[in-house]
Amino acid sequence: MQDTWDPFQLNPIGAEKERKRTCFQVAQYLVAVIIGLAVLTSAVVAKGALLVLSTLSSPTSMRTPREQQFYMLMLVFCLVCPNVLVFIKSLWRCAFKSFVKPNLRTMAFICAIECLVSLGTSVLVLVVMPQFDVLTNLFISGGVCIVSAILQIAFRLQRETWKIVFPLCSLILTVAGYCLLGIDYYVRVTSKVDRQSGDCYIYIGIGILSSLLISLCWWENPLQATNRMQGTLKELDGFRDFVFVISSILRIIVIGAVYLFYHVLLVDSIEWSDFSLKNKDWELLQTGLGLLFLQAFCAAACHWFGVVACKIHSVKMSFALPVCCTGPAVLLLGLILFITQAQELDGAKHGSITEFCGSLAYLSHKNTTPMILLEITRSICRTSLNSYYLQWPFSMLALEGVCMWSGFVTCTYYVWKIKVQRIERTSQLFVRRLYESAFIDLSLLLNTKMKVPRAKTQESNDDIQNCVIYLCATMWHETYDEMLKILTSMFRLDRYRGDPKEEHKDCFDFECHIYVDDAFMKEKGTDKRLVNSYVNDLIQVVIEVYRVFTNKEPDDVSIIETPYGGRLMFVMPEGNMLYVHLKDKSLIRNKKRWSQIMYLYYLLGYKGYIAKNPQKVLTLDLRRESMISLDGETFILPQYDNDNKRKFISDDNTYILALDGDTDFHPKAVILLVDRLRMYENVGAACGRIHPTGMGPMVWYQKFEYAVGHWLQKTAEHVFGSVLCSPGCFSLFRGSALMDDNVLKRYTTTASQAAEYVQYDQGEDRWLCTLLLQQGWRVEYNAASDAYTNSPQEFKEFYNQRRRWGPSTLANTLDLLHSGGETVKRNTSISRLYIFYQMFTVGSSILGPASVTLMIAGAFQFVFKIAGTLSIIIASVPPVFYIIICFVCKPNTQITIAAIMSVLYAFLMTASFFSIIGDMVMQETFLTPTGVFLISMAIMYMVTAILHPEEFGMIVYGLMYFICIPSGYLLLTIYSLVNMHIVSWGTRESNKGEGEAKKNHNVMCDRNCKLCCWDMKIQITQETEMLHQITSQFVNQAPPHPTSDQGTSQQTASNPENLVSPSVTQEPAVEDAKKLPTDKPDGDKSMEKRNLTDKFNENIDNDDEDDSEDDDNEEDDDNMINDPDNMEMLPISEWVMPVQEEFLKKLTYANMKRNLQEQIRSSLRLRCEDDLREELVLMLTDTLNRELSDVGPEDVLEQTQLELLQNTLATQARHILKANNMKRLEKRVKLAIEKTLTAPQVQRLDEGENDFWIKLLDRYLTPIVDTKAHLEEVTRELKSLRNKAVFLYFIINVLWVVATFFLQAIGNDVISIKIPKYYTNGTLSGEVLKVEPLSLMFLLSFAILLLIQFLAMLYHRVYTFIHVMSYRSSEKNYKEKLEVSNNTLKCIYTIYSAVLIGSTVRSQRFTYTQTLWFLSISSSRRCKLENHRPEFSSSLRDDEEDSPVLELEDLHYVNGHIMNSD
Repeated sequence: MQDTWDPFQLNPIGAEKERKRTCFQVAQYLVAVIIGLAVLTSAVVAKGALLVLSTLSSPTSMRTPREQQFYMLMLVFCLVCPNVLVFIKSLWRCAFKSFVKPNLRTMAFICAIECLVSLGTSVLVLVVMPQFDVLTNLFISGGVCIVSAILQIAFRLQRETWKIVFPLCSLILTVAGYCLLGIDYYVRVTSKVDRQSGDCYIYIGIGILSSLLISLCWWENPLQATNRMQGTLKELDGFRDFVFVISSILRIIVIGAVYLFYHVLLVDSIEWSDFSLKNKDWELLQTGLGLLFLQAFCAAACHWFGVVACKIHSVKMSFALPVCCTGPAVLLLGLILFITQAQELDGAKHGSITEFCGSLAYLSHKNTTPMILLEITRSICRTSLNSYYLQWPFSMLALEGVCMWSGFVTCTYYVWKIKVQRIERTSQLFVRRLYESAFIDLSLLLNTKMKVPRAKTQESNDDIQNCVIYLCATMWHETYDEMLKILTSMFRLDRYRGDPKEEHKDCFDFECHIYVDDAFMKEKGTDKRLVNSYVNDLIQVVIEVYRVFTNKEPDDVSIIETPYGGRLMFVMPEGNMLYVHLKDKSLIRNKKRWSQIMYLYYLLGYKGYIAKNPQKVLTLDLRRESMISLDGETFILPQYDNDNKRKFISDDNTYILALDGDTDFHPKAVILLVDRLRMYENVGAACGRIHPTGMGPMVWYQKFEYAVGHWLQKTAEHVFGSVLCSPGCFSLFRGSALMDDNVLKRYTTTASQAAEYVQYDQGEDRWLCTLLLQQGWRVEYNAASDAYTNSPQEFKEFYNQRRRWGPSTLANTLDLLHSGGETVKRNTSISRLYIFYQMFTVGSSILGPASVTLMIAGAFQFVFKIAGTLSIIIASVPPVFYIIICFVCKPNTQITIAAIMSVLYAFLMTASFFSIIGDMVMQETFLTPTGVFLISMAIMYMVTAILHPEEFGMIVYGLMYFICIPSGYLLLTIYSLVNMHIVSWGTRESNKGEGEAKKNHNVMCDRNCKLCCWDMKIQITQETEMLHQITSQFVNQAPPHPTSDQGTSQQTASNPENLVSPSVTQEPAVEDAKKLPTDKPDGDKSMEKRNLTDKFNENIDNDDEDDSEDDDNEEDDDNMINDPDNMEMLPISEWVMPVQEEFLKKLTYANMKRNLQEQIRSSLRLRCEDDLREELVLMLTDTLNRELSDVGPEDVLEQTQLELLQNTLATQARHILKANNMKRLEKRVKLAIEKTLTAPQVQRLDEGENDFWIKLLDRYLTPIVDTKAHLEEVTRELKSLRNKAVFLYFIINVLWVVATFFLQAIGNDVISIKIPKYYTNGTLSGEVLKVEPLSLMFLLSFAILLLIQFLAMLYHRVYTFIHVMSYRSSEKNYKEKLEVSNNTLKCIYTIYSAVLIGSTVRSQRFTYTQTLWFLSISSSRRCKLENHRPEFSSSLRDDEEDSPVLELEDLHYVNGHIMNSD
């Protein structure tokens, strides 16, 4: 705790409140505008290109029959392209992802509908549209929404009854549009417009029938919004990919059949010889292929941009609005081109419209643009505009367009109100994966789901389901600064989440658990079992961070003895829980894996079982396990509140956030990981971007290594399959995945063989992920979820860390590859192709030492101009020398020699780098295999860094990474393999906790006493004399130390039964935590401590008796609680008292004064309470100063002083509140005073939990005690495994080096690949470059691997950007609540009163909550209303919050009272 003379404090980086950055907000709106424009542009181009192709292929166009055939073929390809894309994607998923055997009946039904849709589409586009003019073709497509409108009406899908008007209007308008179409063509035929024949009525009928068939395409959308056919639709989701494979083939066949049937059998317009294009047809080919590319590409782009717009929460501006405006935009663009470009039609008469249209038949074309413009103009002239008799019927065509467009918009009205969560799968946004390229705008809106389902496990389609997150950090000898990082991060999340009793927009609750390994020590000299210095540092960090975030000391602290050691329990500032579990390595297994097993069984097994089966455990009296909130309401303590919420949260929505003791993260990083697990039910784990921190060359190397690993390797794993390792320093795991078969149970396996020691204990994070993958779960990577962790800064620490990681990585990867066949069957994310990819990467890593050796040989050859064979021999000497060193020397010597060799290698690599550049300059070309590879790699890394703008600085460390390649991939590999038999961690092995016994200065009394069965050691010094005065009354009058169950309410220092002097150490006869007494009577199993608020009500009521009835009721509970028969004696271990002593410093006068001020301020947060708050702070502080004027600033008050002080403060506060007419706030202020005087409490575990820990320890976590014979056997097996691995590595790498050596020896003239040499300007030099086949093959293989990873990175960056944008749109903003002026409040009440008088009867009654809701209550408005609440009519009762109702007269009274008060 803080001393008087030391008021200064640390302010950790990131402790300030997170705020939205203006640049991100501007970028968000800018991106939304850009995507909206992209959707509109691509839709307009796709629709326009289709209309142009249909116009050019029309029999009435001015093109030759040969050209018309070609453009008609382009139309066919436009219809085929989307089906081909869907076929490829679905076939990929069936072949490499998952294949579910389909239900033949369901598949036949779906294929029949798809065939009908394809028939309608091909008939409309290939048969009907070429017969119509371009305007009619633009308008007629709006009729494809007719079936969707009918189904909406039939199934009553509207949430509000009146909204059925929208589909009714859509149906009426569509039918009206078809009627107007018929009338328009009737006028054309009778008016002889462009020699229009009567067979147009046939095409009109066929067009209407085709539109009806097309509208069947979206039959699933209305049905999925109802409860009809849910079984069929759910079954279809399982084998939808296979259905799409078959249906896409059938659709292509139908399209081809319609084309051939109509154009070969009916009109016989195809001349097969015309399809042999020649050079003179280049213009025709260019126009047709250009229009085909524009239509196909823009349709696909429009679909993709539409999906992106929905995912970034810009549905209205970037999706619905551009898509709805596509038709009008095409029409407007066509009219603009028609008006502005008509002058370029040389030879056309520009008199009347009829003369202009008549002259078009005599025009010729010379280039592409006028030809297209001529045909569009010629098509417009086929409308009623070209009538010699009546031109008013053209308005019928315009009205038809308005009706069709309005019908389409009203049918898809629901899109404007759709609710999209932060991250959505495309299948959750759209019903079908296939889009209709011919009607891209209508297809997008009609395909948008009417109800967006969240996930399979969620009950509501509109709201995300609550989840609970357990933050579990494992600590192993962390420093003070490292602990400061993780605690600051946890308190940040507490501030972001806020009060757990309130709802949060991200719908999550959380608990923090810290598991401290090796937390106890035996004090030298006294042999006392105490917490070591690491725990003391952790306690100081918790106090320091709590003070930074709240400016006061921790309110609620509990110390609990457990079978595994001990536990500290804190209530964080906002009410969330923090548990610190102290592990005694003599009672429980230490190290990270066993800590993980410990918290997984506790949180998922024990706590999950209690939540789901409350009848199976000891029933708690929740009335006793409660406390009073700031609002005076009774609520369950936070630890029980979380367990109560867990009842309603499934294991699928229970998450474990695995952390290291030095991890630094922000709430955003956690929420982004939660999104991945919440939205994708097959994701078992997700990891973020890990940033190493620290200073020095080793950290610089790791910064670039981590960057490349995440930029390329992890993204490739995420895109092509699944991430293989989710690091334990920052990863989120799904509870149901960890609880799956063969995961957690197998994770508890104790290593007994050599290979198990390497795989299980050296890289537990990777092994856990391997188990998840083998069980069928997916592991993902989120690049926007940033976390920072300390990395090794010393060469030795780095080598020891990688000595563990290297063999473990190889062992787990080989295990996954060995079970590849079975894993592919179970895991839909892992395919055989991905297994092959991993085999290739493993092979590359195995050949790493040989590749580096050959690279060094090349460096010798470049720098020293040595022959190739000799350079290989020289380059092979250092690795062989280091292998011998590693076998004969100790690890420290090996690392020292490796450091020296690394420096020498770095100089050589630097010289080689500049030599390669110089060689390219001398040869005047970089177009050599080596030059192209290096330059392409540099460009690729530069582009990758640019695409990661916040990490662009990492590229600076690339040179450091380059010169350290021999050390990292040659020497480190040798060191890891040769020392594989060493299974210790090698890092953080020191224990600074062991220390001498504390010297006792100024000892006044030092005695050992025996009383009955209790051994007591009493030691009194001058510094602790005051503390003994507090406990003197307790020693004489009370039992030694009664404690309560863990569920008890908060206890204050004013209770004599609860405060024990830190200088008194009790040595129980039985010290083993497993032997804690658990045989108490059933009636005494639930104990609680006295509530100070209730205790002092007796004295305060002498001044005012308004609340006497409530106090009497609560006093009955107090009498029962303080019954001596309910108290139980509990022996206190030696380590408890020093820990409690640290927290007792809170009760010194100096700390108490500051805490009281902050407690008052935190309890009265509303702006309207500012004056009252400051008055209370001033008056209560003055009272505190007056009452404690004779007390030293660092003296702890005795018990009688605390009682008197609390009574005085409560009385003073009551008078102030009564004077300000704010008596309703009394309970809040009393609770603030109570918290100020709260002392840390010593609790005992619940009997059921204590029994759980004893059984868990006995079954899985008993400390391992190996016999000497067993250790010798394991050591022998580990060395044997080491020798086999080294031999295998050595043979493979030697074979590669030897093969290259003999190719060099034979000579490039005999065996080589000759590559022509080009200069940088592209001219051929006449020389040839001779390259060895093996070197070229390896170079190309590595280049292909990097290219694949680079493409995966591009794909991953796009979707990471989408996720970040969607998060920014819903990011929490820590804005202060603004004060609302009285004038604004007057207007609100005046308008409200006017509404009541004008639209309600006198008997209208409103609940208090309804009134607040109507006024859109902010904090200040609520204050105004609540301040006058006691003046309302008698219908308001204090014991009910929502049941009271306000009469109309009450509302008018409040209105008038507030207006008069101004």
